[in-house]
Amino acid sequence: MANENQYKLKTLYLATRGVKEYRASIQQYVKPNDCILEIGCEWGTTSELLYNKCKNLIATDISLKCLERARKMRPEIRFEVLDVYDIKKALNFKTSFNKIYIDVSGLSGYRSLLDVISLLDMYARVFKMDLIVIKSGALKNFAKRVIA
Repeated sequence: MANENQYKLKTLYLATRGVKEYRASIQQYVKPNDCILEIGCEWGTTSELLYNKCKNLIATDISLKCLERARKMRPEIRFEVLDVYDIKKALNFKTSFNKIYIDVSGLSGYRSLLDVISLLDMYARVFKMDLIVIKSGALKNFAKRVIA
């Protein structure tokens, strides 16, 4: 039997398909006073768009090589190494994030759907998020067919 309080998260999830749609969400959802964690920033192209709307940003990627390039191209932005599944390291940033942007390779395929859902749930529970934006065609396709 499920605990009545178990599913009381207030996080809004925005599933996007493709980088154009993912980045277009910034204009509507990002506010100057937000505190954002970006996961999967690669060279920081989306990071720059986020930073232009909100200075409270930590942009992360698993690849130090990508981050070194991002730091050279965009020295005003804070870039850190982070594996999306290492929530303990994300907690070590000691920041109360209210929004997360996630663009990680491998999260769009149909077989990744359960991983995506558990990943979103984990971040929402740990950080008490207002919004998580994720680039995942699998999740967007699934959400279109859900009636709540």
